[in-house]
Amino acid sequence: MTIRLRNSEDMDACVEALAQVQAADRYPVDWPDDPWGWLNPADLTSAWIAIEAGAVHGHVGLTRDAEIVRLFVTPAARGQSVAAQLLDSVRAAVRGPLKLEVSSEGRAAIAFYERSGWRRVGSSRADWVNTAGEPALLHHYVSP
Repeated sequence: MTIRLRNSEDMDACVEALAQVQAADRYPVDWPDDPWGWLNPADLTSAWIAIEAGAVHGHVGLTRDAEIVRLFVTPAARGQSVAAQLLDSVRAAVRGPLKLEVSSEGRAAIAFYERSGWRRVGSSRADWVNTAGEPALLHHYVSP
């Protein structure tokens, strides 16, 4: 598996990987009307992918304010440290602490972050709804 910066030619493969994740995990909860746009929020500065044999198996983005966004790993690539490798790539490119938000429904993601030394610093309600149709509970983390 190779981790590298994402480029515009990768977008169709990123959307395909996102579709696999959404089908397996409902991340994002609802399929976006514009998946390209969802993968490119307005404050995105960089994005990395995990790629092998032309297929994208993981993705992570970084915003201007050092927030990790759009981190996902396809079901086929789980258990291979892909998420850790993606986060390591971001850490290598950024000085200082990183932050992220994760829905309380993302139990596997929460367990991964906490095993990796990320520290929960608070929680809040989102302006979008979770799978139960309620405002999602977001946990806020900072990097080790």
